[in-house]
Amino acid sequence: MERYFFLLVLSCLCVSRVTADSLLPPVNVTIKAVKANSAVVTWDIPEGDPVIGFAITQQKKDVRMLRFIQEVNTTTRSCALWDLEEETDYIVHVQSISMSGTSPLSEPLRFRTPKEAETQASKSKDEVTMEEVGQSTQLRAGELIIIVVVLIMWAGVIALFCRQYDIIKDNEPNNNKDKAKNSSECSTPEHPTGGLLRSKRRADPQEQQQQ
Repeated sequence: MERYFFLLVLSCLCVSRVTADSLLPPVNVTIKAVKANSAVVTWDIPEGDPVIGFAITQQKKDVRMLRFIQEVNTTTRSCALWDLEEETDYIVHVQSISMSGTSPLSEPLRFRTPKEAETQASKSKDEVTMEEVGQSTQLRAGELIIIVVVLIMWAGVIALFCRQYDIIKDNEPNNNKDKAKNSSECSTPEHPTGGLLRSKRRADPQEQQQQ
């Protein structure tokens, strides 16, 4: 009975070992947002691996002391590294964690932290760039507003001109009718042009003899 129980435990350990060994290490391990005192490590998990967490080892170059970071019950694929020293070389490894154990170490990732002054300079440059972008955006918005206002004013002037032109055009036939009416009232049958005819008086023959 004891022998049977021993064989059962041994077989379970062997199965667990095989499962852990079949877990592949993380891939595409990269470093992002590197600053003088911090950085962010990201990675990918091979498809199909039942991963429930991760483990990260952080080591200074040429120093034996390690920092170990482990987190389970998570699906995150990134981890922040803190309390780093400026102008220092680091080596990072990532492991996947499953119910049966951990995967082999990933390929070593090497990076170097910059100077604090360089970080501040880069930050100031980014802030200046954002301010310039904001100012440029404001200027463009102001120019667009001015252009829109000018176009509206021009449209108003053109509309007013067209309105006045239509009024003048509508009044021209009425003026022509009034002129024709006045001309017909001033004219007479004897003189169509409006002048008056003077009638000549014939002299009596007796009056001519007396003269």
